[in-house]
Amino acid sequence: FEITDFTTASEWERFISKIEEVLNDWKLIGISSGKPLDKGIFTTGTWEEKSDEISFADFKFSVTHHYLVQEPSDKDGKEEQGEDALPLPMQDLLCMNNDFPPRAHCLVRWYGLREFVVIAPAANNDAVVSESKCNLLLSSISIALGNTGCQVPLFVQIHHKWRRMYVGECQGPGVRTDFEMVHLRKVPSQYTHLSGLLDIFKTKIGCPLTPLPPVNIAIRLTFVLQDCQQYFWPQQPPDIDALVGGEVGGLEFGKLPFGACEDPISELHLATTWPHLAEGIIVDNDVYSDLDPLQAPQWSVRVRKADNPQCLLGDFLTEFFKLCRRKESTDEILGRSAFDEEGKEVADITHALSKLTEPAPVPIPKLSVTNMVHSAKKKIRKHRGVDECPLNNDVLNTILLLFLFPDAADKLAEVFESRASTSAGNNPPPENEDYNLFSQFKSAPSDSLTYKLALCLCMINFYHGGVKGVAHLWQEFVLEMRYRWENNYLIPGLANGSPDLRCCLLHQKLQMLNCCIERKKARDEGKRGSMSDRSPGGASGDGAKGGDHSGDNPDKEKEFGKSWESWSDSEEEFFECLSDTEDLKGNGQENGKKGTKESVNLKPEGRLHPHGKLMLLHPGEPLYVPITQEPAPMTEDLLEEQSEVLAKLGTSAEGAHLRARMQSACLLSDMESFKAANPGCCLEDFVRWYSPRDYIEEEVVDEKGNKVIRGELSARMKIPSNMWVEAWETAKPVPARRQKRLFDDTREAEKVLHYLAVQKPADLARHLLPCIIHAAVLKVKEEEAVEDISSVKKIIKQIISHSSIVLRFPSPEDKKLEEIIAQIMSVEAIIARARSLKAKFGVEKCENEEEREDLQRFVNSLLEQPEVPVVGAGRGPAGSIIHKLFVNAQRVPAAAPLEEELRRSGSQEERRQGVQSEFPPPTGREVILRASVPRPAPYSKALPQRMYSVLTREDFRLAGAFSADTTFF
Repeated sequence: FEITDFTTASEWERFISKIEEVLNDWKLIGISSGKPLDKGIFTTGTWEEKSDEISFADFKFSVTHHYLVQEPSDKDGKEEQGEDALPLPMQDLLCMNNDFPPRAHCLVRWYGLREFVVIAPAANNDAVVSESKCNLLLSSISIALGNTGCQVPLFVQIHHKWRRMYVGECQGPGVRTDFEMVHLRKVPSQYTHLSGLLDIFKTKIGCPLTPLPPVNIAIRLTFVLQDCQQYFWPQQPPDIDALVGGEVGGLEFGKLPFGACEDPISELHLATTWPHLAEGIIVDNDVYSDLDPLQAPQWSVRVRKADNPQCLLGDFLTEFFKLCRRKESTDEILGRSAFDEEGKEVADITHALSKLTEPAPVPIPKLSVTNMVHSAKKKIRKHRGVDECPLNNDVLNTILLLFLFPDAADKLAEVFESRASTSAGNNPPPENEDYNLFSQFKSAPSDSLTYKLALCLCMINFYHGGVKGVAHLWQEFVLEMRYRWENNYLIPGLANGSPDLRCCLLHQKLQMLNCCIERKKARDEGKRGSMSDRSPGGASGDGAKGGDHSGDNPDKEKEFGKSWESWSDSEEEFFECLSDTEDLKGNGQENGKKGTKESVNLKPEGRLHPHGKLMLLHPGEPLYVPITQEPAPMTEDLLEEQSEVLAKLGTSAEGAHLRARMQSACLLSDMESFKAANPGCCLEDFVRWYSPRDYIEEEVVDEKGNKVIRGELSARMKIPSNMWVEAWETAKPVPARRQKRLFDDTREAEKVLHYLAVQKPADLARHLLPCIIHAAVLKVKEEEAVEDISSVKKIIKQIISHSSIVLRFPSPEDKKLEEIIAQIMSVEAIIARARSLKAKFGVEKCENEEEREDLQRFVNSLLEQPEVPVVGAGRGPAGSIIHKLFVNAQRVPAAAPLEEELRRSGSQEERRQGVQSEFPPPTGREVILRASVPRPAPYSKALPQRMYSVLTREDFRLAGAFSADTTFF
């Protein structure tokens, strides 16, 4: 005896209640209200979706609500809709304002719905295939809709995902719409034209009325134009051999190439639409068709972009970026000969310095990079085969002589001297936004040597031997740097003065080397001047204050007293002092120098000029501004090193004292110079000149009643064990030329040269990547200025802001750098597309200014919008060009020109047939049939019926929505 408890819920009932719960949660219950849809709202409006997950036993489904975001409708709308009003989705079935939206969910395209809910298997591989399961799901949604009173259509996805098969239902008061679908691979021949589709529609409606209500028809034929690049693609591939002649791909050498190597537009789709046709107006059957694309009232065009078209700038960037991941050193790439000399290693800095101590010949007056290059070549070739050099002489000389070091082409030292002073960056840089990008990107100014070097390495990496070529050029570059240092030739293309910390480290290092060369050059010239007895008068010293070595003031320029011994690399303190006889020769005024120590102290030395306003407090003599040493220039890695050392000293009193001593080296040097220039001065005098704010003056009344100005040191200067007071007490009166150098240019230059020599190609690429990105952004900006595309302007701004954040850090992540490169590549592709379309539509050739502007607007909107309507359809300027494109693609080359054909064809009928054959068969045919018909009985309410059909080469789909009156059925 068994009792079955029928009150427990089955899995199926639970499933239905879950659907109802979700509909309740999303507030989809009750009457749906809203205003009729505006034209084109499906494309311009925003679509949103909500998702949830439910399960039938252990089979998971995802429920998704797709809806068009609308402004809440006002109350009047609700009152107008009486009880008999149709649910909104049913009204949408007949709405004609949004047929064939260019970008929308497939159900929106097929049924014209503004909101719907889809229930689909949650996992991608699951599918509801058997008929009984499909029916079970359909019954579930039917019950759920009936129970909740929801008027939003509910769809169930059946079969495999790729088939996009949906069945569904929508319920309202006394009405129901069933959504059904047919999907076939092979198209039955009777349904390839309108009359066959009308037959299906009428049969399916099964209308009981004898004069059938009129069927409204909308038709769209889509034509695809492929392979237009053979006529129209303008970009030439770059000519690799032309690099030697100073050009690449028609571009000046040293600029990045730009443009796509293939047509970035793969297809042009033309959609010809007849939006409102009544049934009897046109004939379209298997024998004859009235549907002539040229006569269609609406034309619209969309372009299909080629997937990742090959673009030159993008290729350059990606190839250069790959260098960053290489591990090999220059020596490994070129064989162990990069910095060997007669079999000895000179890469070691100590060897380099000991080499410098050997007696050297007088610097060669002529500058010749080529001699240098050839001698280096001989050494390289000793170690490896003659023909193994990655770069041939022509390419190397083009780069080194013409591009990087234009000053080297002149053999005469005098000419070079005058040019070096201008090329060393004395002229002020242009103050425009593009030029100053380097400070945002931490690269280098676009007219600098570093920037040019980056472009050269980028080109060589792409065209000439890849990483080997890069290593070879870098090795030659380092040799050239050493040659310039040893022979006192300034490096061109670098701004004067201390390293610019806004630039990349490599640029700072080159600027540092230039500072060293400048100091050494001034010192050597001063020494030569003193020896050859050229300057009898004037107290001279380190003329570096103010950094002007331009030779305007020979007295100030000369720096006496650099002794030959100071070339040694010993760490002992050395003074650049002259022998007494030289002193007498050089400084006429100091002829009493051989006197006692006291008398020497009274003699002022190293004066620059009188201060003008200030007098010494005690002797009352004029205060002289002393010649001082320039503070040592620093690159950011040296600053970092220094700050680490200072931080390590800790917070103890001793550490703090030591830190203060280290930081006050420059102050001590200036105090010594001041004491030498102003015998008998006191700390107050020095403070008045050096830090006027620390000397406070106030008016007081003395005993006699006169107002006098009395001054005293500021409070911070009076703090016990003040650094300034201590330094003043230890400072001796020594002029700048006899002090220990604050900046040891010999040591710093060797440090820089060693740093350059040990850079691997990967390190080099990392250093120069900001310059390459900078160059690419400038190139893209320049190309965009020609095209003037607003969307590209926005993307470029994004790239700049993104890059300035990423590149500011010392070692940016590869992923972020790849993102920047991808953004630049996408912009290049957009500009290439714009050019391709311009060429296809002949924008440049158009003589009529107005038409030309229209075409330009048309091309720009094609890039930015999914589909663009053609003004004037086939008869407008753009329409006639599209027509010609299709005609050219269709015609056999031997056929007579189009104009003659048209002239020959006599009657209108013949001409129409001729024109029709000019278009290929349509790739896609879409037809929407609509009617408002009473179903299932003649006395039922007239309800919307709709059928959408799409026919492509291997796909045929019918999507029908058929409504029925359920009041008595």
